[in-house]
Amino acid sequence: MKKLVALLLAVLMLSMSALALAEAPEGYPEVVPGIDFGGKTVKIYTWYSMDRSANPTDEEADLYAYQDWLQEVYNVKVEYEVPYDWAGSITYLTDFVTAETKDLVIFTMPMDFIGPAMKNNMIIAWNDLIDLTAEKWNQGTLEFMTTGGKTLGVYSGGSEPRECVFFNKQQLIDANIDPDYIYDLQANGEWTWDKMLEIFAQVQKDIDGDGVIDIWASTGSGDDMAMGAIASNGASFYKLVDGKLEVNINTEEFIEAIEYAKTIRDNYFRRAQTDAEGNTENWDYYKQGFVQGQGVFRFGQTWEGYNGNEAMNADGFEWGCVAFPTGPKVEPGAYKNIVNDNITCIPNVYDAETNKMLAVLYDQWSNPTPGYEDDTEGWIGNKYNYTDDRAVDETYAMLRSAEYTVRDYYVFTGDKNATVCPDLLWPIDSDTAAALVESVLPVFQARADDFNNK
Repeated sequence: MKKLVALLLAVLMLSMSALALAEAPEGYPEVVPGIDFGGKTVKIYTWYSMDRSANPTDEEADLYAYQDWLQEVYNVKVEYEVPYDWAGSITYLTDFVTAETKDLVIFTMPMDFIGPAMKNNMIIAWNDLIDLTAEKWNQGTLEFMTTGGKTLGVYSGGSEPRECVFFNKQQLIDANIDPDYIYDLQANGEWTWDKMLEIFAQVQKDIDGDGVIDIWASTGSGDDMAMGAIASNGASFYKLVDGKLEVNINTEEFIEAIEYAKTIRDNYFRRAQTDAEGNTENWDYYKQGFVQGQGVFRFGQTWEGYNGNEAMNADGFEWGCVAFPTGPKVEPGAYKNIVNDNITCIPNVYDAETNKMLAVLYDQWSNPTPGYEDDTEGWIGNKYNYTDDRAVDETYAMLRSAEYTVRDYYVFTGDKNATVCPDLLWPIDSDTAAALVESVLPVFQARADDFNNK
């Protein structure tokens, strides 16, 4: 009798599984048999809000319907939570893996803080859990997250470019330069280090002839300017060889990039000013300064161009955006940008079965909205609201493409503001590039050794 009941239950379960597979709406993925969370909640931790829109677009409404279907077929409730800020993810993950209570959680972390998680075995490999060759997965980031043959984090979609060069359109016109000329230089592969310095010399002005520059060629973040120079010359702080970090700052292309950044800083870059009473402008002086015309070009990050809270996005201020120009060690037109993607990872606290279930759930949860897979412009969002079409269609679109992206492994050693900035970028004016690099080599090597020894 017990055997008969067991057999009938098995048949019923198979029938229900087949029914679920058969009832999957068109375009939805196949239901993976054996995945049942028993009504439990899976939390996806992020450092930014992922709340559902109260007034969804058609695509958002279809995405929500797809997510609801996934929750139903896998008998699970998925919730987004924001338990940490941008800099707090690694501390939260560390506390989580050492705590006794283990909720079902998937972490999304900034790339800047993923190194300690990898080094200290706090996250698991995805290789044997899902198909990592699927088109949606960002292969550059997967490669970046692979060490010792283990891919320890995933990211879907196009990359998020960072360093760029904004420009004030009206000030270019005042200097008899058509703003479209800057875009044309980029499009034609003629936007180079030398060309940017040539234009800087043309737009920088001492209007009243008192020996004090009134309109500087550039302003912005000195860190972003230096990072842009490094990437644009094919250089990097570190490289990964056979799963091991190797210091890469003592190369000709890196030293050349630092010297170029110093040239801009010494000749064409408006720095924070100090008044007669000794009061120095705040670190973000350049944000309003750019709008006020203190610098024609501004070094920054692409997200600032579509963040409505940024001063440059005030009504009536017109600006454009191009990639950092190419250095002499790369082919003209081969613009390179350090991208920074949000890494999704599973904490190393569950058994193999739970890891599999979480990976499968996230794999399908992260799919493009069914029916919108061919929507190649979904990434644009609100970007047209703040700048011109060429910044979006040419610069942003280009920089998120794989051939224009690079990832710098300095993040394996820690956040930029705790490592490469205080070590090398903030004291950039203290010595020649070669001498500065030589002085910090032991520090960079020690960090590489620490990661490699794990």
